[in-house]
Amino acid sequence: MGRRDHGGSHRSLLSEGEETEMEMFGYKTHRFWRALCIAGYIMSCGALLLVFYWKPAWGVWAKCVPCDLQEADVVLLRTTDEFRVYSQKKVTWISLSALSQFSPEGPSVAGHGSLLNKVIMKPELRVRCLQVQNIRYAWDFCAKRFQKVGVLEDSHSCAEIHARFGSGLTSKEQDVRRAICGPNAITVEVPPVWKLLVKEVLNPFYVFQAFSVCLWFTEDYIEYSVAIIVMSLLSVSLTVYDLRKQSLRLHRLVESHQSVLVKVCRKPSGFQELESCLLVPGDTLVLEGGRSTVPCDAILISGQCIVNEAMLTGESIPVTKTSLPCDAGSGSDPWPTSCAEDPRRHLLFCGTEVVQAKGGGRGPAKAVVLRTGFNTAKGDLVRSILYPKPMNFRLYRDAIRFLMCLIGVAAVGMVYAVCVFTLSGEKAGEVVKKALDVITIAVPPALPAALTTGIIYTQRRLKRKGIFCISPQRINVCGQLNVICFDKTGTLTEEGLDLWGVVLASGTSFQDVHSFSSGCPLPWGLVCGAMVSCHSLVVLDGKMQGDPLDLKMFEATHWEIEDSDGPERKDGELADAVIVKPGAKAGQVAGRGVAILCQFPFSSALQRMSVIAQELSGERHVFMKGAPEKVADFCRPETVPHSFSHELQLYASRGFRVIGLAHKALPAGTRVASLTRAEAESSLTFLGFLIMENRLKSETRPVLEELRAARIRSVMVTGDNIQTAVAVARKAGMMAPGSQAILVEADTQAGPPSASISWHLLEEEEEEEEGGKANGDSGPEGNCTNFGGGAAAAAPGDDAGLGHFHFCMSGRSYEVITEHFNHLLPKLLLNGTVFARMSPAQKASLVQELQRMDYFVGMCGDGANDCGALKVAHAGISLSEQEASVASPFTSKTPNIRCVPELLRQGRAALVTSFCMFKFMALYSTIQYVGVLLLYWQLSAFGNYQFLFQDLAITTVIGMTMSLNGASPKLAPYRPPAQLVSPPLLLSMVLNLLFSLAMQVSGFVLVQKQPWYSPDSIFSACSPGNTSHTAEPLPSASATLGNATAGKNADSGYKSYENTSVWLLSTINCLTVALVFSKGRPFRQPVYKNYLFVLVLAAQLGVCLFFLFANIDGLYAQMDLVCTPGTWRITLLVMLLVTFAVSFLAEEAVVENRALWTLLKKAFGYQSRSGYKKLRRALEKDPAWPPRNRSDFSPPSVAVHVRGAKEVYSNPAFVSHEKPACCLKT
Repeated sequence: MGRRDHGGSHRSLLSEGEETEMEMFGYKTHRFWRALCIAGYIMSCGALLLVFYWKPAWGVWAKCVPCDLQEADVVLLRTTDEFRVYSQKKVTWISLSALSQFSPEGPSVAGHGSLLNKVIMKPELRVRCLQVQNIRYAWDFCAKRFQKVGVLEDSHSCAEIHARFGSGLTSKEQDVRRAICGPNAITVEVPPVWKLLVKEVLNPFYVFQAFSVCLWFTEDYIEYSVAIIVMSLLSVSLTVYDLRKQSLRLHRLVESHQSVLVKVCRKPSGFQELESCLLVPGDTLVLEGGRSTVPCDAILISGQCIVNEAMLTGESIPVTKTSLPCDAGSGSDPWPTSCAEDPRRHLLFCGTEVVQAKGGGRGPAKAVVLRTGFNTAKGDLVRSILYPKPMNFRLYRDAIRFLMCLIGVAAVGMVYAVCVFTLSGEKAGEVVKKALDVITIAVPPALPAALTTGIIYTQRRLKRKGIFCISPQRINVCGQLNVICFDKTGTLTEEGLDLWGVVLASGTSFQDVHSFSSGCPLPWGLVCGAMVSCHSLVVLDGKMQGDPLDLKMFEATHWEIEDSDGPERKDGELADAVIVKPGAKAGQVAGRGVAILCQFPFSSALQRMSVIAQELSGERHVFMKGAPEKVADFCRPETVPHSFSHELQLYASRGFRVIGLAHKALPAGTRVASLTRAEAESSLTFLGFLIMENRLKSETRPVLEELRAARIRSVMVTGDNIQTAVAVARKAGMMAPGSQAILVEADTQAGPPSASISWHLLEEEEEEEEGGKANGDSGPEGNCTNFGGGAAAAAPGDDAGLGHFHFCMSGRSYEVITEHFNHLLPKLLLNGTVFARMSPAQKASLVQELQRMDYFVGMCGDGANDCGALKVAHAGISLSEQEASVASPFTSKTPNIRCVPELLRQGRAALVTSFCMFKFMALYSTIQYVGVLLLYWQLSAFGNYQFLFQDLAITTVIGMTMSLNGASPKLAPYRPPAQLVSPPLLLSMVLNLLFSLAMQVSGFVLVQKQPWYSPDSIFSACSPGNTSHTAEPLPSASATLGNATAGKNADSGYKSYENTSVWLLSTINCLTVALVFSKGRPFRQPVYKNYLFVLVLAAQLGVCLFFLFANIDGLYAQMDLVCTPGTWRITLLVMLLVTFAVSFLAEEAVVENRALWTLLKKAFGYQSRSGYKKLRRALEKDPAWPPRNRSDFSPPSVAVHVRGAKEVYSNPAFVSHEKPACCLKT
């Protein structure tokens, strides 16, 4: 890496464990080596500087020497992923000495152990900084490493946050923090056009084009040079326009909170108004007034807020934020771990909207600034767009390697050209030009543009279908997808819910179902009290808003939420309460209404929510709703019916979403303010089940059947109950009738062994009528899934050869398996179909584990809790149009999964188009390369207009129209090849190259054997009696290599029988190759449906045949052609027809013959090297797999963490509002 080795302090990790983790290496600039490099820049006319621009690591190694990071002035960064991308950053210093009233002897600017004290070099009062991907890092002089600043340390306890920051910072403290942490701004620079232009022009492709154009100008190849310049300028202009448009769009997205006026607490003066860009971690915000945008991430320390987080989560659901308790935890525990609830319940995220803020008992609502700038949740989202992870796809790697091979072939041609022209005694300058010409011929400059054309056309077709793409390079990857993970609610099933009924508990049994479909209102009682009070609904702008499940539940009661200034609010405790009253259609009510005094909000970790409510006529109650199993744990055992598990399984297995309800009455005189959540949620009485129905979308089953027919796996990844998920999977067609579902349950246990795993066979049975239970109402059509030991009959061809069984597991089991049974995880994922109770981080982890098995994984979800999985998948498809969907490469305007097969069809068509274009461009350049080398043997070459016609009129036009083929309307049961080095593609190019080589060599040799051929005259073949065709000797070699365009009517020096024959053969051969390579079915529409391409090809062929058979002196003179007898022209046509027939036959009968390749694979024993296929072959030989109805224990070894477990991108603002027990929204 450098000139000498160095100690361990030379290397460190930046952002260790995070998605943006990088290796960093310290270097110090060496004056001598730097001066040497500057001399190299000058001597190479900037070429060395350009190389260092492309390869920054080379520049660092050339100018610097390794050193300790503490001494480094330059840091070399390398990503820790498979791409190993290098970048360099300069270390800068920030001086604090100019700050007034600051002295090193004075009090510290933060707590004793604060990072801000550790990064200040004393007594110099300087801070050593590094800026990487818009995040500022400062050198920690104690830990000897760079640490992220701009955040409040998580080491503070709840009590410390209240005591240390509750009253705000002093002006002095804020000044120091602002100098170290930087401004609170998410600044997306809109680069000027000239900067974008320079960056684009410095792309290696355009540098090569510039080299080619300069070379062509020296040879007076003016027309094509101008054409290439115009095309390149157009391409660069479109790219610059697109980049600037994206920058402007992102700039507008983030600029909303940049200049917000906020109020902060300031010691000792009280309150101060300032611009939000001046906020620093530790400032205390005052939240009051109407709607406002949160300018940073902050911890709510007093009061309560209702926040709309749609910008980050994609869900326009008001979220209630509660204040951080002052006395949580043991007193010294960090605040994130000491919170009884999900810590995000206390966090206000940057960019979200505070809809309503209520102060605490002693003043307005307050929040302590936690993170600023790009460290915030919104900043993290913006950085994921600004610095996307590179796409690792074989096609692009193979394309680069193939270009390297072409450069190698060009090098051989250069040596050949140098030898031929040097031995003939030509000038050195002419020899160099002819040798360099070979590079521009063998390596087609238009290849990248041709490959991009197909992607652009596909992107436009997707846009017409309502699918928008922000990452075009992923379109080709969609052609390789073989696993699609689906979210459930809102993706496979309808977003809305219907309240189906209530099952009341009565002692040790359940009563009959109260059905809401009859229109009969639920009579007043404890269950009705739970339904009208246990929710998080709010009234905003006169409209009731909140979670869809809560809305359906509340609307079924026909109660109403009263405005905030009702007459019952005179009492102090009722002043801030939410009051609900019966509406006109409500059932009989004993009292006047219910006041919701206190909420313990829902979180996915706790799987429940609770409220303390008071009947306006007197009694107070605690009501709880949530996962039935979780609710039952908080109830007194004698109140839970004996048939609890059977009843829950009955409804869950029919696809219903089930919520458990419980309550307890509070003694008179209980102070609500002093009641903790643990006290409130103890010794409850079980009330019953709330049954909700969630129907499949009409598009779901046909789409999943289409994917199954195409041998593409469908996987459900949901937060819902496992029984509900299995039932929905069966109804949707993910599990074929007769296939077995095996429930995998894993959990930890005390003592060795540390974990256990059990395998239960879920038996598919016919639905049975439960006499009297449903009052004559049956549930949605479907199958009932019960625990049992019987084996179901397997359906042939189930799930594209995945076997006749499906593993189902919960998020908890998945977590235990990854930690304690890691060796089983790939085996389970091979046939895993239903993953329930999955958190957002677990969804992303599942996608990555499937990718490690060499699957190409797509993820389709609503863009909220699926944000991380959408980003890490090969192709993430968001069904949400909220701003959170920007993390997903694809966004569908139509909120159903019909977009998935459409994207697969277009991706496959785009991938095949890329292969067709690559093969054509490679063959075109090779055909031209062979023709030129043949003519070099005679010290000749193609004329300028001959090159122009081939390059512009033939290749460029074909490149623009060949990609217009649309996608086939049907998904084939196999995928197109993913790599250029696959045997069929290589064989196709090699065979067509050999055919072209044989044809051109035959034409070159045979023309010299014709009786009319004369090496001394170009008019010996036609009309010897014609006076206009007097015998004229061929020009000498020196004349041939002289000025090619001395005059309009002068002989160009390129005319010869060999030139005419080889040029006509190579030109028409380019057309036949384009037709042969224009593959249609099964991935694209037939070539005859590409009307423009067929028309262009016909016109080009007509012009070429006109050149072949015409005998027009002026035309032939302009095109450097000579007249040949009609018999030779017929001979050339026959050679072309034979070559086309052989090429077409070889392509159809050999290259595209799947049966033949399958037979060859079997004959040679070839087997796929994909990880999942290797594992499948091994498991097929294991008679004990899959396990059924047994339990296993973890081996006596230490637990391991998830493999390669770097933190994936997840939506930091997302807090699940789903009810996880059979009612959890996914």
